Amino acid sequence: MPIYKTRLKSREEIAAGTMAFRLEKPEGFGFKAGQFGDYTLLTPCETDAEGNTRGFSLASAPYEADLMFATRMRDTAFKRVLRTMEIGTEITLDAPYGSFTLHNNAKIPAVFLTGGIGVTPVRSIVLQAAHDNLPHKLFLFDSNRRPEDSAFLADLTNAQKKNPNYTFVGTMTEMEKSAQKWDGETGYITKAMLVKYLGDLTLPIYYIAGPPAMVTAMRKTLNEAGVDDDNIRTEEFSGY
Repeated sequence: MPIYKTRLKSREEIAAGTMAFRLEKPEGFGFKAGQFGDYTLLTPCETDAEGNTRGFSLASAPYEADLMFATRMRDTAFKRVLRTMEIGTEITLDAPYGSFTLHNNAKIPAVFLTGGIGVTPVRSIVLQAAHDNLPHKLFLFDSNRRPEDSAFLADLTNAQKKNPNYTFVGTMTEMEKSAQKWDGETGYITKAMLVKYLGDLTLPIYYIAGPPAMVTAMRKTLNEAGVDDDNIRTEEFSGY
């Protein structure tokens, strides 16, 4: 896998404690929606035991002009550098990797179950599917504490206007702590919530992305509902 050079173009806070970073797309670089890459800081002003390389999902869709990743901003040397480094700073990208990508058979629905920053690879998949007019039925169940904590909430909601085959189901677990209005679902993703939108739970292929405890809980829920492990794909986001 070649190592690409890229530069930081911009950064912005996209949810409470969460930032997105846009990078130049290197010439000749291609990837599938849902894949990830390893990013390395070249001359950081500080470092720590975790090192200067991190893996992040490519949150941008392949058709978009820039590359983008997003992360919760923990207090580590790597992320302190990301937060403050100058626009135009060069970093390296070792990518693409991963098989958390949409299946080919358009007759089988795809159901994404995400929590927190685990939604980043799904943003890429959902936007690319809308761009390519894919016939797949897509359902995204995205769980967060509050709307304020929900990364890419507007992108993921608005994609429904471009793709009639896509349904977004956001759910909030701590709305009592929110200052925003929310008309969607509340509570954790449950079997009852899935049945409400999907009907027969054994038909789709499921993609689960989020903290390890959430991935484990969702897999257990699906298994108990009769979903075969062969139809469950997972991506754990730990230590973000």
